[in-house]
Amino acid sequence: MKEVSVREMREELARVLKLVEQGEDVSILRRGRPVARLTRPTMEAPKFRSRAELRDSLPPMREGAASVVRKLRDAERF
Repeated sequence: MKEVSVREMREELARVLKLVEQGEDVSILRRGRPVARLTRPTMEAPKFRSRAELRDSLPPMREGAASVVRKLRDAERF
């Protein structure tokens, strides 16, 4: 892993980004201590679980959302 100071990072950003594009990890140091790390992003898109199983497990609605909200509002008023 290559290490660069904050000052060097500001002055040579394009060079550091080329290193990252080539697959090298770069650690950014402030006063000799690491404060950040640049890595190449993974090319995979995040995978989301299917919600079909959840939808199938829910009971069917007996009444519409509008009527439920109306009842709740009426109950708060009186």
